[in-house]
Amino acid sequence: MTRLRNAGRISANWLIIIAAFAAAAGLWLGMRVLAPARGPALATVVMYPAPRELPAFELDRSDGGKLRLDDWKGRWTIVFFGYTNCPDVCPTTLSDFKQVWKRLPAATKQRVRFDFVSVDPQRDTPAQLARYVGFFDPDFVAASGSDEQLTRLTHALGLVYARGEPRDGTYEVDHSASAVLIDPEGHQAGVMRPPFDAAKIAADLVALAGTR
Repeated sequence: MTRLRNAGRISANWLIIIAAFAAAAGLWLGMRVLAPARGPALATVVMYPAPRELPAFELDRSDGGKLRLDDWKGRWTIVFFGYTNCPDVCPTTLSDFKQVWKRLPAATKQRVRFDFVSVDPQRDTPAQLARYVGFFDPDFVAASGSDEQLTRLTHALGLVYARGEPRDGTYEVDHSASAVLIDPEGHQAGVMRPPFDAAKIAADLVALAGTR
């Protein structure tokens, strides 16, 4: 997660984030130790014992369209939640995913997509999102939406975000640093945690997509 600015004070949002991390750590350990392997052997993606169903949602894409659950069907989708004013985690992650995309064979690119969802809709307008994500790769999809839609979706995915208190006219947003993997049925199939290794992620996606 990005660094908290109010480090000397534990807020309710921070307690929620700590609890979410503890739950996620327990789930990760259970999957590593107890879960049987599903599908091909993977180097970076932690697959869930059973894919999770997701709720319906509707976000605004940077190209003027809508992003809905049905758009996550028919391919493998890697989704990362962040914001364009993020000082470190987001640009680093998208740079890593840019390198992953460059390594994928053309056949795999037909069955894989990267989505960036902003949890800062007040500042991340469609135009801002388009410029930001387009800098990394024009094939990446960018979207955002209301806090109601974002909160419902992030909770379903096991992710969290919380905005800090404004200072000097600006603020930071604390958010999960993991990326989630959506399978071709539109279910959450697994998770990827940093640090991200482009070569290993690319190899995992080729294996999942069944392409060479």
